[in-house]
Amino acid sequence: MTDVQSETGAPPGAGDQTVADAGTGTGPAPALVGDEERHIAERAARIASRSKPTRIVAARVSIWLRLGELWRARELFFFLVRKEIKVKYKNSALGFLWSMLNPALTLAVFYVLFTFFLPNGIPNFVIYMFSAMLVWNLFQTAVLTGTSTIVSNAAIVKKVAFPREILALSTVGAQVFYFSMSAVAMAIILVVLHATPDWGIVWLLIPAMAALLVLASGICVLLSALNVKLRDMRHLIEVLTQLWFWLTPIVYPYEKLAPHLHWLKWFYLSNPMTPIVLTFQRVLYPHLVVTSTNHPLKPPTYLPVLPVWSTNTYAELDGIILAASVVLLVFAVWVFGRLEGNFAEEL
Repeated sequence: MTDVQSETGAPPGAGDQTVADAGTGTGPAPALVGDEERHIAERAARIASRSKPTRIVAARVSIWLRLGELWRARELFFFLVRKEIKVKYKNSALGFLWSMLNPALTLAVFYVLFTFFLPNGIPNFVIYMFSAMLVWNLFQTAVLTGTSTIVSNAAIVKKVAFPREILALSTVGAQVFYFSMSAVAMAIILVVLHATPDWGIVWLLIPAMAALLVLASGICVLLSALNVKLRDMRHLIEVLTQLWFWLTPIVYPYEKLAPHLHWLKWFYLSNPMTPIVLTFQRVLYPHLVVTSTNHPLKPPTYLPVLPVWSTNTYAELDGIILAASVVLLVFAVWVFGRLEGNFAEEL
């Protein structure tokens, strides 16, 4: 299948005049509805004017060319992130404070639930669980939001020439902000419960966070393109993420399940979210084995919680996930470029 499109991914049928206008920035402004769309259009036009317009007669666009366009569009990326955050809290009395109150309330519910109603014998289990929820909430929300972002921004996609992958990537960027607000709530609960992270290995959070962001970005870009053609994709992803949640050691200790896995252990660890979650738990809940609190009057019972891995093992697993996620992201950008030519028709 052959499409005629601009280097920046202008939709087929836009015409030479549209490409020329995007390249020079002197053409008529696209007729969009609403101030936010108009601002995005202006930003996209300025970014498009920085590079020489090139007409490509084929759906095949160099992956390095697309990555270069994404880098040049970084200003638009930050604008979209700010726009998404502002829209969410527009006319809200508490504003950004809601991003802290929501995880704080969740922490309080977890604490009461696992301390008084469903005690499992693991002290401060709320810290163990919420350190994993920090990671999972960022990943799940970014993937679900990113899957439908092209369809949600159809008016902009059809009328403005810019690297459309930015829309999917901006959903991940916005979730980083919400993650930081949840991290503040996590820090408060650590102080309240007199718990201390393992400061000596806090650097492990850097490769784990990098792997998480690249993984989420690759999945968002890929699914956002597929969702334009297959509108059931978002509903499918909602079901799959629910299953994925229970396949990740979030509400149960990894060591409680590990002895029963046997040869399935490596299959379980092939879930990229498992090593990332375990890394956050290892740093924020530095207890590989704990003394059960279920029967304080009986002899102590020791419960294994986290795998007894060396620091290098955690770093190596996160490094492997990061490398695989980079490959996934490059592949996602390539697939996005192949499918982008039909966006205008499908939307």
